[in-house]
Amino acid sequence: MSRAQQDALSRTALGVFRLNGQFLAVSERLAEPAGLTAAWWQVLGAVLREPLPVAGIARAMGITRQSVQRVADLLVREGLAAYEPNPAHRRAKLLTPTEAGHAAVRRIDPGHAELAAELLRELGGQDAFDETVRVLERLSAALEAVNARHEGRGADAEPPDPRG
Repeated sequence: MSRAQQDALSRTALGVFRLNGQFLAVSERLAEPAGLTAAWWQVLGAVLREPLPVAGIARAMGITRQSVQRVADLLVREGLAAYEPNPAHRRAKLLTPTEAGHAAVRRIDPGHAELAAELLRELGGQDAFDETVRVLERLSAALEAVNARHEGRGADAEPPDPRG
């Protein structure tokens, strides 16, 4: 790997770490008036369209199953979500939002829409915003592919030959 490639990777990682921190901060700010935290909103958001098992939420969000389980249990305790039977798996119950959970997320919608409009202006329009999303999705897919290759071989295995 060349020095330029290493520098590009480092700049990318630092940029994503900073972006993560910025998104967490703005998410906390948006979620607070609805009585949620960013983590609660993230997990509720994952099940708004369809109930999912905790492991499915964790995979979709790229976070650990244990952290999702803790948040899911809190959401259930607070009456914002409920567990329901999973016809595909007896022990892995499905998490689904309650009406109170849906209502809490709806209280975030105006601030969410305002932030989207502000970002659209800062990025220079819808085409630029869409391109930003595509680049981030490509980066995520590339990292997923690299991680999958590394998970498929032991720590002592030789790296694949880049020439094929």
